Amino acid sequence: MDALLAALADPARWRLVNLLAERPRSVGVLARLAEARQPQTTKHLQALERAGVVTSQRTGQRRVYALRPAPLRDLAAALTRLADTADQAEGPHATYDRYGLSLHAERLAAEEPGWADGRSFRFLRSLPGRPELVWRHLTETSLLARWWTPDDLRVSELVFEARPGGRIVHEYRDIEDADGSDPVAGRAEGVVDDVRPAERLTYRLSPLLPGGGPAFTAHVDLGLRPTGTGTDLDAHWRIADSTVGSADFIAGIELGFGQSLDKLAATLTATLAADPHDTAVAGGTGGTGGTDGTDTGIRSTK
Repeated sequence: MDALLAALADPARWRLVNLLAERPRSVGVLARLAEARQPQTTKHLQALERAGVVTSQRTGQRRVYALRPAPLRDLAAALTRLADTADQAEGPHATYDRYGLSLHAERLAAEEPGWADGRSFRFLRSLPGRPELVWRHLTETSLLARWWTPDDLRVSELVFEARPGGRIVHEYRDIEDADGSDPVAGRAEGVVDDVRPAERLTYRLSPLLPGGGPAFTAHVDLGLRPTGTGTDLDAHWRIADSTVGSADFIAGIELGFGQSLDKLAATLTATLAADPHDTAVAGGTGGTGGTDGTDTGIRSTK
């Protein structure tokens, strides 16, 4: 396939392929129709023959070339598969496109400091498991690290001190940056305001701009309510102290945190599948945790 793509990438060869699609032709005729010298045409045809897209045979004093359709059909099928993969409904490319639309709108609106102050986002999720289990996933870093990033990111540093005045650090990298060699994708710092175990958690969190200053402050309020089948989570974000440079971050809140909550639901489902009666998880009531042994700098204080 690589040889075929390389052969077809040359405009002169592509012209010859188009001419041969009409009917088999001799080298001399192809050179005349392509308005090229015969020696150059011969070299291009030989390259196409090595790639398997044309075949030739000598007829008297002439060498006649013909197109082989099968390699082109195989290439077309491969390209169609690539396009179908990229075009999956609700797939990564659809997510990318939605973020692009949101980003464009937010950048147009971000004309002066405070432009987004008062904006709010609300997320409602019906989660499996009792509030005690959900609470652990909201406050223990070993569990937070499993879900507290969108799909294409991974936690690289996480501090969550689940007490009033407690410190929060949330740093993340590209999920495919396994060795940490690429720049940090993002970092946010904040403080816990209110802690009511298994009922309510509020905190302030500020994503940092490339220069280190806060982009904005998100006032986050998470409420838990038990139901007959699990727990209803009501998450409310309110924006304050927004800077002109915060548009990129604010554009990603709805999509990014929504993906994170979907991961939380999946994590809880997996936990309950492993032990349906487990409201706790391995790791006790706090202490040091990691993310499958690959991340460092992750701790929790209760």
